[in-house]
Amino acid sequence: MKIQEMREKSVDELSTLVLESKKELFNLKFQKSLGKLEDSSKIAKTKKLIAQAKTIISEKNNEVVENA
Repeated sequence: MKIQEMREKSVDELSTLVLESKKELFNLKFQKSLGKLEDSSKIAKTKKLIAQAKTIISEKNNEVVENA
């Protein structure tokens, strides 16, 4: 998902994305521990997605506080 697409989403949608990504990250780590993970770069990509979504949520919350 591109950053621009993420910026267009609401805070609730981004929070849902973070939650789903954390579940996916858990599953990927579990697969890795079992030796079943074929593409280990998926872990890094998922972590990056979570960080980006959290950053955008923080930015949106700061905008609301500044505008109030």
